Amino acid sequence: MPSVSNAIIRIKNLRLRTYIGFNPEEREKLQDVVINIEIHYPAEKAAITDDVEKALNYKVVCKDIIQHVEEGHFLLLEKLVGDVLEIATSHEWVTFASVTIDKPHALRFADSVSLTLEKHCC
Repeated sequence: MPSVSNAIIRIKNLRLRTYIGFNPEEREKLQDVVINIEIHYPAEKAAITDDVEKALNYKVVCKDIIQHVEEGHFLLLEKLVGDVLEIATSHEWVTFASVTIDKPHALRFADSVSLTLEKHCC
């Protein structure tokens, strides 16, 4: 098998509800958020051996994110995105991650407002 550099895991359009915003109505009512995550990690051993222990378990990462978002209260989109990014990069194998979260209908006449944060890990 040829050399494999990085696996790229993409979690697309994870739709959750949370408390997000600082206006009084935003602090009292659950709102929709749409989360997109990209996680890079070296996957050569998993690709060669087909051993689940050598692969990053994206289901565990996703469950941790769901729990944090659904149980949280956030004033700023920056805080929510930063928290999700920290969860996405918590495994020692992760070399890079990017998180974009959309807040649908946050602005009149716009489909959504989104914010992206990225982290390069050592």
